Amino acid sequence: MPESEELQRNEGLSESALAWIRGQCGGSWNIRAIRPLLGGISSAVYELELEKDGESAKWVLRQYTNRAWLEEEPDLVAHESAALQAASEYGIAAPNGLASDSDGRGCGMPSVLMSHLPGEVVLMPADRAGWLRGLAQALAHLHLQGTRTFPWTYFSYIDPARFSIPEWTSKPDVWREIARIIQGPEPAYTQRFIHRDYHPGNVLWEHGRVTGIVDWVNACLGPSGIDVGHCRVNLAQLHGPEAADQFLAAYLEYMRDGQAAGYDPYWDMVTLACYVSDGLEVYRGWIDLGITHLDEDLLAERLDEYAEGLLQRHSASFTARELSNME
Repeated sequence: MPESEELQRNEGLSESALAWIRGQCGGSWNIRAIRPLLGGISSAVYELELEKDGESAKWVLRQYTNRAWLEEEPDLVAHESAALQAASEYGIAAPNGLASDSDGRGCGMPSVLMSHLPGEVVLMPADRAGWLRGLAQALAHLHLQGTRTFPWTYFSYIDPARFSIPEWTSKPDVWREIARIIQGPEPAYTQRFIHRDYHPGNVLWEHGRVTGIVDWVNACLGPSGIDVGHCRVNLAQLHGPEAADQFLAAYLEYMRDGQAAGYDPYWDMVTLACYVSDGLEVYRGWIDLGITHLDEDLLAERLDEYAEGLLQRHSASFTARELSNME
């Protein structure tokens, strides 16, 4: 998924978009307020407040404004709409798709209109242990729903053979070994319905509980380890490698003591490699949500430590498999 500077952020919606929204509700609802939502970097998202005969409601409109992404994946609207439907059928707390404009003819640009979920993004919780367990439980619940027919399947965002050692690292030997491992064969895995972009910025909370998961456009059938690895590398940057490890321990516990997880550190490594392949910088979505304690030096220190921990985890799992094969 390209994350391009071509993203255009509008403070308001065009007249064509407003007319299209009114058309989806049969003209019975009045649009009372529009508020841009922060935290994303690849599309424009708006919260809509509506009213009708003394009643009120909230919807969310997502507009795909990144031209490079649309050129690469012209079916983004169909993809997200299908993912929201699949999540609903699985009983996963996610927005309900209300309407879509796949080519932008009605709304001005490709768009998805969906229901609004209560809650807010939490990145710096007061109760970090409870927060990590909540993130882990929500992801385990998703993965335990099993598999289903779904048109989109997993593919790697990078070619492992072309991965190069980060220039900023103080542990080049660690990254060199990670490069060697991810260039090997992928581990066998059970194909599951996965979110593909699971991280704290896409999880909503209210009163200390997860209320839902948003941003489903990358959902697909694939290895559950990709979701785990994506969340872990975000946690390692935000809170340090220890938080990433605590999340993993909780996730494996919720996945029936790990028996259903099929966890392999390979997926952590390939996700990490993807994260650093375009350089090192503080994620703009975090900055928009008020994160001020991160800088590139701290990220480099934490990602080096995280990478080293992955190698140790990989070595331990390899030794365990070897001992099991000898029995």
